Amino acid sequence: MSNRNLSEDLFHIIHNKLDMEHLNEDIKATIIALEKQALELWNNGNPDGFIDLSADDVVYIDPAFECKLEGKQALEDYYNRIRGKIKIDLYRMINPVVQILPEAAVLIYNYEAHREKMVFKMNCTEVYRRNSFNQWKIVHTHWSFIQPAGKQ
Repeated sequence: MSNRNLSEDLFHIIHNKLDMEHLNEDIKATIIALEKQALELWNNGNPDGFIDLSADDVVYIDPAFECKLEGKQALEDYYNRIRGKIKIDLYRMINPVVQILPEAAVLIYNYEAHREKMVFKMNCTEVYRRNSFNQWKIVHTHWSFIQPAGKQ
């Protein structure tokens, strides 16, 4: 193999790696933006952002339930029962991390909500799957309360 071919191969490898890194950063930014848009609506009592983002086969786990909710219709039924009842004065998405997998992305973050002089702190994990229309849809949601060490 000539030095020229080796140099060209190395150039293509580096170029492809940089393209993938750029693509991954775009995916991460997209996932976080989708989640923030849905949270903005949710914090004003409107669950439509999360309903629209959810896949038909979504699974939803929340400390408010003994069992998981399975399927978009079950999730939508729950959200419609609490529609208009959620009002968050201020929220923070803390330290969001997006892990990229083939055709999926996992978003993990801490959520802090301020309402009526109370503060709620939760962990959130969302698994997004890219569908055949190149849209990101939530297939799994898991909420849990943050329990600092020694306060369980």
